[in-house]
Amino acid sequence: MSFCLRLADVRRQTLAAAALAILPSCASVPLHQGTSLSSYTDMAASGGSLTKAKLRVDPASVLNARTVRIMPTSAQLGNRGALDPKGLALVTNAMDRALCVGLSDRFQVVAANHPADLVVHATVTDIVPTNRTAAATSAVASLGASVALAVPIPRIPIGLGGLSVEAEAVGQDGAQKAAMLWSRGANMLTTRARVSTVGDAYSLSSAFGGDFSRMLVKGRDPFKGTPAMPSMQKIKASLGGDPKYDACKAFGSSPGITGAVAGQLGLPPGWSDKGAAASQ
Repeated sequence: MSFCLRLADVRRQTLAAAALAILPSCASVPLHQGTSLSSYTDMAASGGSLTKAKLRVDPASVLNARTVRIMPTSAQLGNRGALDPKGLALVTNAMDRALCVGLSDRFQVVAANHPADLVVHATVTDIVPTNRTAAATSAVASLGASVALAVPIPRIPIGLGGLSVEAEAVGQDGAQKAAMLWSRGANMLTTRARVSTVGDAYSLSSAFGGDFSRMLVKGRDPFKGTPAMPSMQKIKASLGGDPKYDACKAFGSSPGITGAVAGQLGLPPGWSDKGAAASQ
């Protein structure tokens, strides 16, 4: 009898694994073109294994620039009503924070009332909402497995969210010097489930900020070449320390270790991220 029960358990586990195997392991989020860029011409397809992108960059103009100003990220969303306004504000602010820290690697970031060689503005063009029930189930299962087995388990690949963004850098002459369309979906291995409709968009916002700022810092396609180690100023800011430039303080401090713990527990972004400095 025990052998039969064990055999039945094996069959159930095999069927469960087969069912998961046929489900998509990441959300598919197409590039969503909005209307915020001054130009959409001459953009080349790019991206990585998880990210879709189209971009253009004028290397000479970008590399000659020394100062940059960041306009607060806006949103052009057809499903805005389905999203928590406070959560959406955290997504756009987290994107600005990531842009500010990333651009600080080479540029001097100036405040909103100062002139700059480049003005950067991003717009969220699509958010695929995270299914809160599926995220809660994944978070509980992952936490239980971590306690019992001391190993992480993949997220349930159902109800994964995603993010689509467009952004540009404009010079003092008003001409576009760099632009990017960007989209990415959450995946079952590296995107922690958060119980929020914008949970995955929030987690992915820093990935966009990193890709776009790297394009301006290097003056080239950020998806090509060998990834570099993060700078000390990035590490400090990611742990909740003061950013390199005072202008970045407008976007608040990173949740740091508290945010990492909140992510592990599947808590909504607002549990640990206090948002922009003006809203605190």
